[in-house]
Amino acid sequence: MKILVTGGAGYIGSILVPHLLHNGHEVTVIDNFMYGQTSLLDCCYNPKLKIVRGDARDERLVAEHLKSADVIFPLACLTGAPICDKDPLAARSVNLNAVTMILKFRSREQWILFPTTNSGYGVGQSGIYCTEETPLAPLSLYGRLKVEAEAALLDSVNAITLRLATVFGISPRMRLDLLVNDFTYRAVTDGYVILFESHFRRNYIHVRDVARAFTHCLDRFETMKGQPYNVGLSDANLSKRELCEEIKKQAPRFYFVESAIGTDPDQRNYIVSNEKVERTGFKASISLQAGIAELIRGYQVLRRSAYSNV
Repeated sequence: MKILVTGGAGYIGSILVPHLLHNGHEVTVIDNFMYGQTSLLDCCYNPKLKIVRGDARDERLVAEHLKSADVIFPLACLTGAPICDKDPLAARSVNLNAVTMILKFRSREQWILFPTTNSGYGVGQSGIYCTEETPLAPLSLYGRLKVEAEAALLDSVNAITLRLATVFGISPRMRLDLLVNDFTYRAVTDGYVILFESHFRRNYIHVRDVARAFTHCLDRFETMKGQPYNVGLSDANLSKRELCEEIKKQAPRFYFVESAIGTDPDQRNYIVSNEKVERTGFKASISLQAGIAELIRGYQVLRRSAYSNV
């Protein structure tokens, strides 16, 4: 198939694009390389890859490359609450307007697979799993924009949205601001972390499992289309303290303590059911423990503060 990926050189895209190429697809990437990343260099040998250096908000550019696409992955995004709060106008233009622009120009026959976030659940009820039927109540601008973009896509035709758990793992366009990646980096480099509201829970998913989830949906599009799916590790609905305990098993010198004062600016707190996507045959395969081990190895290489979004 011919696939267009906006933001294809980002944290998820730089794993997904080589995965798509390996499966024989022709892939066009539109990315502005705003972080100066060199991801996708290892794919440039492949004649089925086309890289367009440009902005996913550029109507002329996107419309031109949409014409030949069978499938669109709108990955271009200012990801996370901090960067969206830092520049709300840019966040809205990238995270929402660029998505609705694709809806404006694409044909009804073209498929769209879109990554949203389970942070849309906001604050869940204690002991109750959030399902795709749970009302969405995002706490941040980032979450609200993702929820609005998802609604627009699901109101159209031929779209699937994946409500991703907090992603972790090594990627050519690395991010150190994601929770597992962040805490493991602190364990390796600083040796400690101070926790605020350590009982807050989230679900987690490895970045390579995200790529697998997308290709799973691509292969089963006709039976899965028109719906959202939670995607995460079903055995990894963990509190921040439990996450630190898992890291400490592999980094014994890691010290963590909960602050007696202060709050976490990120108030998300929920547990998530991934049963719906698992019923379609997809199950995340890379454990949190394996991901932590991978990160510890990777952090012997990475010692720079550039691998974040803000």
